[in-house]
Amino acid sequence: MLVIVGVIAGVLSVVPALEEPHYLVLISAHEGQVIVGAVAQFIMIPAYVGFALYLYPALRVENEALSLGFLGFRLIAAMFHFTGVILLPLFLVLGREFSQAGTSGAPHLEVLGELLRTARDLVNHVALIISLSLGDLLLFCVLYRSRLVPRWLSVWGLLGAGSAMLASFLVLFGVTDVVTPLYLTMNAPLAVQSLVLAMWLITRGFDTKTSTTGHRRG
Repeated sequence: MLVIVGVIAGVLSVVPALEEPHYLVLISAHEGQVIVGAVAQFIMIPAYVGFALYLYPALRVENEALSLGFLGFRLIAAMFHFTGVILLPLFLVLGREFSQAGTSGAPHLEVLGELLRTARDLVNHVALIISLSLGDLLLFCVLYRSRLVPRWLSVWGLLGAGSAMLASFLVLFGVTDVVTPLYLTMNAPLAVQSLVLAMWLITRGFDTKTSTTGHRRG
């Protein structure tokens, strides 16, 4: 359920007005989008961290080092989430200043706005995604080795996390932008896999009978 909440909150955290060319003009008229986006991104913090905390006791039995790494990367991602939340209200301030500024001050505010938007993209779509993906790689390594879930689901997660990380590096080096078919396509496999994993855990849970640890104990 935490995964599903996190995915829904992630969709709601998108602020369409910020993706428009003249976003500084639109922000004042779409303050509600910014507020909803900030609240939704804040909700993602307990959802993503809670998922890791909930799984950690079971994963630790299988591999303590990898499980601790997974939890650690989720905590790092939470800090980037919080940074993204803090950045959003700054757009509201900038939008109000832009609407009140004359022609002499507008270019200066446009430069600040572009720097702020670039910083938010780097936080949300590079630093955050890479930290989440690194944690997911560790998670699915544990799940693959332990067979707590079917291995095809773990392999799907490993490939999806790798694709999401590659997409973030493409954004970092300016090969693609965040709202492009290429970027969205590269992130889609992990997003879909997360929902499938969530439904699997809700309906079936971990398969402790096929766990490698269980075999050793038996």
